[in-house]
Amino acid sequence: MITGIGVDVVHVNRMERWRSIPGLLERYFHPQELSAALEKGVGANLSLAARFAAKEAFGKALGTGLAGIVLKDVMVVNSFNGRPEVRVFNTARKALERSGALRIHISLTHERDNAIAMVVLEGGA
Repeated sequence: MITGIGVDVVHVNRMERWRSIPGLLERYFHPQELSAALEKGVGANLSLAARFAAKEAFGKALGTGLAGIVLKDVMVVNSFNGRPEVRVFNTARKALERSGALRIHISLTHERDNAIAMVVLEGGA
């Protein structure tokens, strides 16, 4: 049973600005997530924008927004075949448990100026 759906769009230029502010990316991204995105070279801003959109979409799918959630506690990684996956820790895990959801489904896309993420939360039933 679907317990929540969230979608968000992020303008890629936002990541370019954020990268110029010391410590800002480390505040919002899990270290493993940040490292993987920055390894993409010229595609790093696209990757970061999609991942930040995923964090916002996760909050929307919860129905509570991101209040009380440390953004680094929501990590987007790619599986061995490139499929995006969301892993949650600490504050994000607690929020997910409170929502009753058991699984997180995610889709990411980006093109030139924008990145979009959609998150679907699924519970038992």
